[in-house]
Amino acid sequence: MGRKVLILNQDYSALGICSVPKAFLLVYLDKAELVAASSVFQLHTVSTSFPLPTVIRLNRYINLPYKGVMLTRQNIFKRDGHRCVYCSSTEDLTLDHVMPKSRGGRTSWENLATACKRCNAKKGDCTPEEASMPMRHRPFKPSFVLFLRDYSGAVEESWMPFLTKREKVY
Repeated sequence: MGRKVLILNQDYSALGICSVPKAFLLVYLDKAELVAASSVFQLHTVSTSFPLPTVIRLNRYINLPYKGVMLTRQNIFKRDGHRCVYCSSTEDLTLDHVMPKSRGGRTSWENLATACKRCNAKKGDCTPEEASMPMRHRPFKPSFVLFLRDYSGAVEESWMPFLTKREKVY
């Protein structure tokens, strides 16, 4: 069962995503309440059927001081659609520092981009402008809600009211 469930904090703000079994367990143990369920699928036991959760809300508020997206190789690839920002290739992907590290470029959301090995080697120790290699889009730091909504895979329709863009994205 590869379906995912959106977890909401007590104040209905998005916290994360979990598996259906974990969500069902939270609801069954009264640690969360069912907010939305699938209209098509159900969970079955030998004698009973239960609604398959798509959105749950925790009964207790969880304080998360940092609610951001971790800077990882896979998250950069997700943000860039698993395509080279220079030629749109999907083969031999690697990370590229837009402003090379040797010239003071930092390892940050705004300076890392997905590039194929060929384009990365061609760009070398230059900026995209110096190498005459225009980028499809400039790198940016995605917000937590934006990342959940746009890059977490299949998003259920019932998630959308809770994943509206409330925060400013730079």
